[in-house]
Amino acid sequence: MAKKPLTPGQANLPENQKVKQLGQHSADATGQPMTTNHGVGINDDQNSLRAGDRGATLLEDFILREKITHFDHERIPERIVHARGSGAHGVFKLYEAIPQYTKAHFLNDTAAETPVFVRFSTVAGSRGSTDLARDVRGFAVKFYTQQGNFDLVGNNMPVFFIQDAMKFPDLIHAVKPEPDNEMPQAASAHDTFWDFISMMPESTHMIMWAMSDRAIPRSYRMMEGFGVHTFKFINENNESHFVKFHWKPLLGAHAVTWDEAQQISGKDPDFHRRDLWEAIQTGNFAEWELGIQVVPEADEHQFDFDLLDPTKLIPEELVPVQRIGKLTLNRNPDNFFAETEQAAFHVGHVVPGIDFTNDPLLQGRLFSYTDTQLIRLGGPNFHEIPINRPVVPVHNNQRDGFMRQTINKGKASYGPNSTGDNFPQQVKAADGGFTSHTERIDARKVRARSNSFFDHFSQAKLFFHSQSAPEQQHIIDALSFELGKVKTMEVRQRMLQVLQMVDEKLATAVAANLGLAIGAKPKQLNYSVPADGNPKDFEPVVKEPENKSSAALSMANTIKDSIKTRKVAFLVADGVDASDLTTMKKALEAEGGMVELIAPKLGAIKVGKDEMDADESLLTAASVFYDAVFVPGGEKSIQLLSQQDEAIHFINQAYKHCKAIALAGDAAQLLSASYLPKQEKGPKVKDEALLVGEVKDITQNFIKAIAKHRNWEREKNRKVPA
Repeated sequence: MAKKPLTPGQANLPENQKVKQLGQHSADATGQPMTTNHGVGINDDQNSLRAGDRGATLLEDFILREKITHFDHERIPERIVHARGSGAHGVFKLYEAIPQYTKAHFLNDTAAETPVFVRFSTVAGSRGSTDLARDVRGFAVKFYTQQGNFDLVGNNMPVFFIQDAMKFPDLIHAVKPEPDNEMPQAASAHDTFWDFISMMPESTHMIMWAMSDRAIPRSYRMMEGFGVHTFKFINENNESHFVKFHWKPLLGAHAVTWDEAQQISGKDPDFHRRDLWEAIQTGNFAEWELGIQVVPEADEHQFDFDLLDPTKLIPEELVPVQRIGKLTLNRNPDNFFAETEQAAFHVGHVVPGIDFTNDPLLQGRLFSYTDTQLIRLGGPNFHEIPINRPVVPVHNNQRDGFMRQTINKGKASYGPNSTGDNFPQQVKAADGGFTSHTERIDARKVRARSNSFFDHFSQAKLFFHSQSAPEQQHIIDALSFELGKVKTMEVRQRMLQVLQMVDEKLATAVAANLGLAIGAKPKQLNYSVPADGNPKDFEPVVKEPENKSSAALSMANTIKDSIKTRKVAFLVADGVDASDLTTMKKALEAEGGMVELIAPKLGAIKVGKDEMDADESLLTAASVFYDAVFVPGGEKSIQLLSQQDEAIHFINQAYKHCKAIALAGDAAQLLSASYLPKQEKGPKVKDEALLVGEVKDITQNFIKAIAKHRNWEREKNRKVPA
């Protein structure tokens, strides 16, 4: 049963330090008089001060000048990447302490609830772009711990395009709109991106992820998260372990189809943002479990890949993911700009017990984040913005700068000092002071990569071969679409050579869709080498992965036993069968599903002797917003719906996108009006996600079909023109 909606800013959130802290900076204008920013009461906010009612505006109108000046400066620079985002507050609760790995307090106190703020985002698009772009999704979590802030700044994919941060500006320049015409927006389907990728074989693994269904999630609540890099855990004995961070959604990981994503982008580009907001407002809080993969320092070189290579993952069959706690997002921001837009994440914000490795991409990010916030948020005091403040006191000798808010007392702003009794004092490691883990360094300065970084294809093979047949087809379709947008023939051909290194059938299928022939697998690839800046031939390292496949890499293997928060559209009109409607509605809501009534027009619908209000009309609703479709019986209702082109299209489109559809009683007549195949009743049902019959006979199977998310087998025919 859906919970009663909460008012904005309210949720069942335990009172904690961060909530109290933000409350000190909150303002509610309800019942309050209007003032200037300096507290002066405003008598008229609608008319400028003029010399007569048709005269010139007077320069002395300080109320006008303050209002216009503030408006002119309201926009701050948007993020270079991850500009399009959405956030929420929540808590993290630890299941079990892990002192054997780390001395971080929040990972050893099972009684505590650590407040968090999480921001999800796309990467390539601007703030005004669509939520449904084929793109990586940012998954950044700020833990407000008792030892200071820890920012786990990750993505919904566990690997990255490049190995060294030196290449990050090139990657982003390539994927952003092309500089001569500023097109396309929030899309990688263009020449410059694939030109870059085709000359960077290290990107191959990530391309498999980006062209998979992972790049078009159904919801932020239904996607995984990863820390991407290998970090270090340090325990009280100063022992080091390598660690990879995972977020596992309790609803399972699910996606939309590419056709569906394109239609949603046109009809509701805020789809993911709206989904997260509404889920929290209705009490259907978003939940993930925090998982860790831990490798003892002594086992660093026990794998056939390098732990420090950000284009590699650790297969879960080799190192299982230990689930150690739960993240719950249960409160929406009160103000998008003040919280979500001004939230400043930094991969370098760690606490004692968590440290860095020599991952060359991670090392570059340690510089980049601070540098970015300095320009985006106006200076070095971005940590004083309420959303970024830690819940523990801040004391150091840093002063002044733009937008300084702390009023420091005393003469001393240096150390050592005698004028302030040498405060603030340094913290001993034994008392919680951060110390970098000691690591012997004895090397020459070089601009080079380890030989262990030059296997670019084995894990790309692992990913592709781990996918189910429909998922593999989706990757083929995605690559065909993207490369089909590329105008430069040389780039297409070069990318096909890269794909051959992953799988010959994959490359052949994409080539056929592009109308190109594919030759023998190349012995060399054109590869961009930073040493001289000129492309040259590169002999690829091609080997098979240690594991032939990994079940965790396929979304087909994720949770399929729940319909919680799944949205089901009920197509109804006057005269709808009351019993069909209420029986199915109660059954779905009892399992956590959410029902919306879609009618030819808004207003009251005659349901037996009663009336019910439509939630949406066929003029504004579309099947792409829903996870399943149910049509109750009722002769008059079905007659009216069969005359509505939008209703027939609604059903056809849901079928094309492989969603569960149930037709009760008289609704079976819609089979002949639509492109849906005739469905047999009883045990010989061909399509388990297309159910026709009496409500009592189809309800439980409908619930099971929704839980499975999609019936991808329908895609084989591809004959529904929706």
